[in-house]
Amino acid sequence: MTTVSVDDVRAAHDLLSEVAVPTPLIPSRVLSEQLGGPVLLKCENLQRTGSFKIRGAYVRIAGLSEAERAGGVVAASAGNHAQGVALAASMLGCKATVFMPVGAPLPKIAATRGYGAEVVFPGPTVDDCLIAAQKYADECGAVFIHPFDHPDVVAGQGTIGLEIAEQCPDVRTIAAPVGGGGLLAGIAVAAKGAMKEAGGREVKILGAQAKRAAAFPPSLAAGRPVAVELEPTMADGIAVGRPGDLTYALFTDLVDAVVTVTEESISQALLLCLERAKQVVEPAGAAGVAALLEHAYAVEPPVVVVLSGGNIDPLLLSKVLRHGLAGAGRYLVVRCRLKDRPGALMTLLGELAELGVNVLDVMHERIAARLHVEEAEVLMHLETRGADHSEDVIGRLREKGYTLTLS
Repeated sequence: MTTVSVDDVRAAHDLLSEVAVPTPLIPSRVLSEQLGGPVLLKCENLQRTGSFKIRGAYVRIAGLSEAERAGGVVAASAGNHAQGVALAASMLGCKATVFMPVGAPLPKIAATRGYGAEVVFPGPTVDDCLIAAQKYADECGAVFIHPFDHPDVVAGQGTIGLEIAEQCPDVRTIAAPVGGGGLLAGIAVAAKGAMKEAGGREVKILGAQAKRAAAFPPSLAAGRPVAVELEPTMADGIAVGRPGDLTYALFTDLVDAVVTVTEESISQALLLCLERAKQVVEPAGAAGVAALLEHAYAVEPPVVVVLSGGNIDPLLLSKVLRHGLAGAGRYLVVRCRLKDRPGALMTLLGELAELGVNVLDVMHERIAARLHVEEAEVLMHLETRGADHSEDVIGRLREKGYTLTLS
């Protein structure tokens, strides 16, 4: 059976020496305090194209023959893989055609085109894109570049593991997001192989999947790759319905655990990365941090967490940050009943000001079937200093006689 060795990863590392950026490892004080030991962030969000994908894409395309590259390459992706393939193909002098879903984020579409690829929109889902890409490959002779289930791709992604082993030789746990498994499989091959050769301590490899798109836990339980039905998740970059055959085999040999994380944990992790580490990370890229927030018991410091990508649409970023603030108790959406009389709204806003609340938005409604003739209702978006402050605000307003409904 085809597999990947640490020597394959070293060869990929040599190939990428002038291509991929050795990304920094930065300490996280807040996570270190929570876990009781060092936690460091591996910033692949600072990699070329904004994610780790250029590593595997370049190694895969560089391994093609001249004749194969002359026929071009094709990929299907909603974003990061698209950009990695587009840039790698441009650097290696071959044509790239990328099938992306209708409605893919505009910044990712623009970036993919900017790297020189032709972008085609065959339908609304990634599955539509995969079918169209395979058909294009069959009809036009282009080589399909799989996003994760190929030895060259796994070896390329595994170069991150070699960097981690060099940057943090005493690492005990490596955590990273998991979609199809190419990233973590490669890291496991490299890190465990390098540590074993150096006579170092065993390193634990932990994968994090979005709970709404988690194919690995049921696959590992079944003893074979199984397909699952995906639910909508903000972490679209790791929403993969079935593990790859190669990546599944590597996981069973080398990955110690795969945990799932909620949408709330992902949004709080993204907020933490932005506020405390000053790193812009997409939801999928923050899944490893979410695993530490939700499953601290599963890791042993020193911990290295891979921030796998930073390509987030600014509009989505604003929504996810609001979600994260709400999860942290710093953002409230409240409906409040008032007497419909002059000055009532001003009095309420004055109460909020005294409580140190920042009012972000107010919508005032005076006519509705649920309201009595003498009543009005305001929908308010409020920013507080945290969960304790939010509870204090709610309690104080109720003490003042206001009827509140939390949204």
